[in-house]
Amino acid sequence: MPDEVSRLLAGLLDRRNETLARLPAAPLLVRESAVWAFYRQRGGEPAWIGPLGLTPSAHELVEFLRGVGDFGLCSDHYHLAAIEPLLDLSGDSLRHGVLFDPGYFALLDLLLTDAFLSLGADLAGQDTADKALVALLGRVLKHGGVTAGLLALQPDRHQYADLLIELRRLRQLSALGGWRRIPAGPVLRPGMKDERLPLLRRRLMLDGDLEPGNSWDSPEYDTATVLALKSFQRRHGIDDDGVLGPVTLAELNRPVEERIRQIEINLVRWRNDDRHYRERYLRVNIAAYRLDVIELGETVMSMPVVVGTPYRKTPSFSAQMRYIEFAPYWYVPPTILREDKLPVIRRDPTWLSRHHYEIVRWGKTGERVDPLRVDWSRVRAETFPGMLRQRPGPWNPLGRVKFMFPNRYSVYLHDTDSPQLFARLDRTYSSGCIRIERPLDLAQYLLEAAGWDCDRIIEALERPEPLRVDLPDPVQVHIVYWTAWVDAGGRMHYRNDVYQRDADLELAWRERLALEREGRQLAWGGAGQNRSLSQ
Repeated sequence: MPDEVSRLLAGLLDRRNETLARLPAAPLLVRESAVWAFYRQRGGEPAWIGPLGLTPSAHELVEFLRGVGDFGLCSDHYHLAAIEPLLDLSGDSLRHGVLFDPGYFALLDLLLTDAFLSLGADLAGQDTADKALVALLGRVLKHGGVTAGLLALQPDRHQYADLLIELRRLRQLSALGGWRRIPAGPVLRPGMKDERLPLLRRRLMLDGDLEPGNSWDSPEYDTATVLALKSFQRRHGIDDDGVLGPVTLAELNRPVEERIRQIEINLVRWRNDDRHYRERYLRVNIAAYRLDVIELGETVMSMPVVVGTPYRKTPSFSAQMRYIEFAPYWYVPPTILREDKLPVIRRDPTWLSRHHYEIVRWGKTGERVDPLRVDWSRVRAETFPGMLRQRPGPWNPLGRVKFMFPNRYSVYLHDTDSPQLFARLDRTYSSGCIRIERPLDLAQYLLEAAGWDCDRIIEALERPEPLRVDLPDPVQVHIVYWTAWVDAGGRMHYRNDVYQRDADLELAWRERLALEREGRQLAWGGAGQNRSLSQ
């Protein structure tokens, strides 16, 4: 039997198109080029079929495919819906003593190979090279360990593993029906009575915010329940006032399936995250509006931040922080110049001096342009007579200091002239850069090794001209977008998709799957494009 299957597969490699007609069905391959590379290396020898039918490795792979939901993946994306009927046919043939069609075995072999390679790419990240996946498949077929080989492709990060644990818990909860919806009603404040409280307590218990107690069915809004609701609110980025209002109620009533999908999308982010996290780094989570300083896996400093608006989004990227600039000028970005500043200047050029702006001529270091000598009616953003900048001082939107990590987005961390924004829950107010609440503390932390104390930093903040200070040891900065994560205490957190990037990632997956379903039939010589995630 393996010899006949091998001849069928080898025939495809030799471009004998008549061999294709002998297959019971022509499969659509996800990792087409990798599949053909694999079989070329084997000379058409089947990978999963032995003298007695399917090999133990084949059964191990099928069993793994049946459980990929625990990894936030869908088994139908890996041909399981086509593989299972073929397995049933194979079993029926064996029971009844009927020879199983070699064409079905060839088809099954191709589907299992493509399933392994496409699943491997999804677990390891879509940028994983076909060559690496083909090599891995060869090793596991030779030495065994299909499950171990696939598991080893995943990110080796505790944040990823914690999300998997929570995903499996929620999948089990979903199988049992999820959590009950809490009916709408009056705003519930501490000390009040409400018939919905037993239902609220059960909901809080399911997420671990409330321990079971004797007052489970009490209509009194007791202290334990208030504290539990505050815990829930903090984990969901809501004002932790202990009041059950419309916003908190809406978060409590989000279906468990919605939370499952939110975790699945963030698992995809981790698999496609090629960042290298060192022992010390700064992390800004855009969706959480928070900066954390991490040392040896522990958060040693944390503060709220303000990020870009939904139409001037802060990008996700990584870079090296190399220097700090005290008393910085603010150089107006082209977009803000064109859309915000230039219309004001045209109406009243004296607005510039009143608001501490100056124009520095292009190519002439320090030479100022007199705005009263410019015919502003003829000036466009593209023909602006120089660089527009705002002088250092309390009026400056960068505040008194900025933290520079050169990058193609011209994004950096900085102080602010609007500290009141940090008290708001929604903090999408910047033009893309990241405003931080405690710049002095961060500067002292970064410059402590260079001998800077608090007094010296305060002196630098009050300078009339900029001062650049290079960091003795550059620090990694990672700008991430996590809408679901587990904190160091094991508590699950969720945030709203403020930039619709979860929705974009969901759309990218749907488009990828649609393209795969529309893929070409099995035929030698096709380009076999591999679909990849853009985010």
